[in-house]
Amino acid sequence: MSVSEPMPEGHNAARRRFLQFAGGFTMAAIVAPTGAWSATDDPEPWFHISLAQWSLNRALFAGDIDHLDFAAVARTRFGIEAVEYVSQFFPDKANHEGFLKDMRTRAADHGVQSLLIMVDGEGALGDPDNKQRMQAVRQHRKWVRAAAALGCHSIRVNAESHGDPNDQSRHAADGLRTLTEYADAHEVNVIVENHGGMSSNGAWLADVIQRVDHPRCGTLPDFGNFQIREGDWYDRYQGVREMMPFAKAVSAKSHAFDEAGDETGTDYMRMLKIVLDAGYRGWIGVEYEGSAHSEDEGIRLTRDLLRRCRDQLSEA
Repeated sequence: MSVSEPMPEGHNAARRRFLQFAGGFTMAAIVAPTGAWSATDDPEPWFHISLAQWSLNRALFAGDIDHLDFAAVARTRFGIEAVEYVSQFFPDKANHEGFLKDMRTRAADHGVQSLLIMVDGEGALGDPDNKQRMQAVRQHRKWVRAAAALGCHSIRVNAESHGDPNDQSRHAADGLRTLTEYADAHEVNVIVENHGGMSSNGAWLADVIQRVDHPRCGTLPDFGNFQIREGDWYDRYQGVREMMPFAKAVSAKSHAFDEAGDETGTDYMRMLKIVLDAGYRGWIGVEYEGSAHSEDEGIRLTRDLLRRCRDQLSEA
């Protein structure tokens, strides 16, 4: 595959930065104090850009892109040097040592970091039924091992539950704590995305993470997933602000763009200022989920908007 995008800036520096927080330290231990950073203090960009595999879900489901080529596509087509996998695109391969080795080799051959696996469909970690909850924990364990084999720092899971919100919080915290204790032995983090239901309530999810009380359990704030139920939306800026103290990854969700290249549903400058002020210095993932643009165009528009906002915030 020929290179159609320029190679990303600061590749070696980005690799060093990745290693700083791939081991699962708490955010307080790996970032500068809030507001302490400036462009003169650190010549590197304050965040680097990764690509969430879901951005290409239509092409992957259609067979236009092979899962094993995803890392190469990220690098050669979009100039992006780190990726976030989705379990749905290799659901039966979590225990397949040869397949995972091939994934890791292909990513390394293109100078691409494997950051995390987004895991779905393995049961509700906050199921009110203890047996079902523990079964969900067991079903997630193979993805912890797969993440470790790929060199990922985290798996992204869901805090799915039902019932009274306080009961949901207790059940989700119990399932997450049990899974996180297992993941800790593999040096893998367990991070929770706002992904519908009570998890899209930033205050509720922050409470769950505090109840888990483990340095390897954190959040993955997504800019767009704040619909709790039909017609009930949580304020996205408040939600991200509440989740950022526990963030080990960030997802820049996008759907549509105006003629100026701005995302029409999220003020990226406002959102990234929240991320910056929280002291976050990690990767931010492009996750295009719209239909107004092709997947390739949506990825490039999101990437370019992130770059533009990063430059403006760095100069402020």
